Amino acid sequence: MKRTASLLLSALLSAASFAATAHDFVQPRPGLHTGGQPSRDDLARLQAEGVRTVIDLRAPQEDRGYDQAAEVRRLGMDYIALPIAGKDDITPANAAALHALLKERGGEVLLHCASGNRVGALLALAAVQVDGASPEAALTLGRAAGLKSLEPVVMERLAKPER
Repeated sequence: MKRTASLLLSALLSAASFAATAHDFVQPRPGLHTGGQPSRDDLARLQAEGVRTVIDLRAPQEDRGYDQAAEVRRLGMDYIALPIAGKDDITPANAAALHALLKERGGEVLLHCASGNRVGALLALAAVQVDGASPEAALTLGRAAGLKSLEPVVMERLAKPER
């Protein structure tokens, strides 16, 4: 019985470890991969799939577990940091800055934060403010990219756009 429980615990820990390091990134639109913090293996896989630019929305103090910028560059990709620390940084100005980066980069891009939530929030804001999408279409895009708990913030920003 102890051996069975030990084997089960070991298998669960291995699965949890794999889940914590292997990510399935989504493509809310062609050429744009979004999600949470990539592992080194994720970066190598995405590079092999054609990703040429990584845009990191995590703040400098957020632990990535490794030197992500150096790893991205080692793999021959471009690394761009656009720090979005939290809900106060979900602004029209940051959404426009992200939109400009994505437009400038073209091609295959990985856009990430810790979970995809900030990614989806900024993409939704930019969809309305820059692309002229309806709020409903923008929220659909945001959710597809990882928007979750920041949805009320996005809705608030969309209801009260900055002048």
